[in-house]
Amino acid sequence: MPKNKKPGGGRAAKNFDPRYNPKYRAAGGSSDEPGGKRRPGESSTGKPGSRSPGHRGYRAEPAADPRQPGREGGAPKRRWTEQERAGRDEARAIRTHARDARSRPDGARPTEDRGRGAGDRGAGDRGAGRPVEERGRRAPRGAAAPTRAGGGDDVVHERLRGDVVTAAAGSDATFGDLGLGQNIVKTIAELGARHPFPIQAATIPAILDGRDVLARGRTGSGKTIAFGAPLVESVLRSQARQKRDIGRPPRALVLAPTRELALQIDATIQPIARSVGLFTTQIYGGVPHARQLGALKKGVDIVIGTPGRIEDLVESRALDLSQVRIAVLDEADHMCDLGFLEPVQRIMRRTSRDAQRLLFSATLDRQVEALVREFLAEPAVYEVADETQRSGTIDHRVLVIDHRDKPEILRALVSTEGKTLVFTRTRAYAEMLAEQFGEAGIRALALHGDLDQARRTRNLEKLTSGRIDVLVATDVAARGIHVDDIDLVVQADPPDEYKTYLHRAGRTGRAGRAGTVVTLVTRARRARLAELLERADIDAPFDEARAGEPLPGIGR
Repeated sequence: MPKNKKPGGGRAAKNFDPRYNPKYRAAGGSSDEPGGKRRPGESSTGKPGSRSPGHRGYRAEPAADPRQPGREGGAPKRRWTEQERAGRDEARAIRTHARDARSRPDGARPTEDRGRGAGDRGAGDRGAGRPVEERGRRAPRGAAAPTRAGGGDDVVHERLRGDVVTAAAGSDATFGDLGLGQNIVKTIAELGARHPFPIQAATIPAILDGRDVLARGRTGSGKTIAFGAPLVESVLRSQARQKRDIGRPPRALVLAPTRELALQIDATIQPIARSVGLFTTQIYGGVPHARQLGALKKGVDIVIGTPGRIEDLVESRALDLSQVRIAVLDEADHMCDLGFLEPVQRIMRRTSRDAQRLLFSATLDRQVEALVREFLAEPAVYEVADETQRSGTIDHRVLVIDHRDKPEILRALVSTEGKTLVFTRTRAYAEMLAEQFGEAGIRALALHGDLDQARRTRNLEKLTSGRIDVLVATDVAARGIHVDDIDLVVQADPPDEYKTYLHRAGRTGRAGRAGTVVTLVTRARRARLAELLERADIDAPFDEARAGEPLPGIGR
């Protein structure tokens, strides 16, 4: 029976205590009166604290201060300590620096590159505790300053200067002439690459010579084979006349920002490695550890994965990187955008000091300068000159529409033959469009981060095999997804950064094939998109489009 309820019958229960019943408390007197009992947890003064000076919760009764009517007590106002004052001043400096960066005119040099996207994880307090001047990195003498086009938040960082590679650099050479073995050349030919692309012809000899390499080429220019084939050849040479034991640590490491890109890299490197007796494994999050741990226990030669899961296995001592002789960072700038800079640095520090480092990306700029300065020693920098978005095989179009006409125009774009990839900004919109296309009789599926890895792989495989015609995806598919014969890329939501546009557009027109990129934009965002295309060095006509009318310049 509860303590605050007296049983009927006139006799109190054994556990009855009148202190817990308001009626009996009123009859027995207030707790403030002498001899009155107070309830447990009730302060003797009606406020938190204790009346006993020796108690740790003792709080003296404040006295009224006639000079400060609004304050209780005459205690002087507490002053900030030196540490608190220093933190306040630093916070003010950061806010002032951010305001100055937003209002800086064109051509002015910022103190610090601020090109990270809104999705940075763990980047907010990076470098805290140091002055702003120390956190900002100084560019080399004579280098041009990063520029900002317009007044938006998208910063165009200074591109790393490198040796310009022309399209004729690899026209007559073969992969065998570049120093690759016969089995590797045969496997590359089976993958559909008979002759090296310019980025491959430029970087493969330098990699085989043991040099650190930075390379930038347009999406679809063959960067995976450019570092994958010489990586396999170098690992094979390093293990010559050596017995490969069970449980051996890996000799090569490839880091990618997303799971999809890691799987795509492995799909290219694995057959090349198997042709010479080497083994690869993929390590990424979102799946159980058992298969990955089993592969490491058997022993692998090349590890391909994402920074998060790789660092977890390194810290649990399931993965040993001390024997890594070649480390590759693919899409290094995107890893920095996602907040993986510090994890990548910790992983790279686990590799051998004399290991060879390679950085490849379609947009390689000053955001990766911290990695370049720390890990690359006198790198060879290559940039493909003739493979720009202007001179490529991709036809760029922009349709200016009314928002109410958007669903019908999207259905008209995706209702023709061929594989189509539609990009949206949100996961919910991707699911909604896939459902609407299905109701219209169009075979379509969604691909976004809310799906588990098995379902994402399955949906992507259905597009590859032709079982569906349309894949509606968020930017999770914007990098590294190589699906053959994608004829059309539709951007239902225009991107916020020029890099995102380049990587979305790179899903079509790969390896010299023709493709079309159509971006839908409302009149309110037309100026913003025009500015973004200018930064991406793309010429795209803007055409008005209405529902029920032929789409201009597209033939659909």
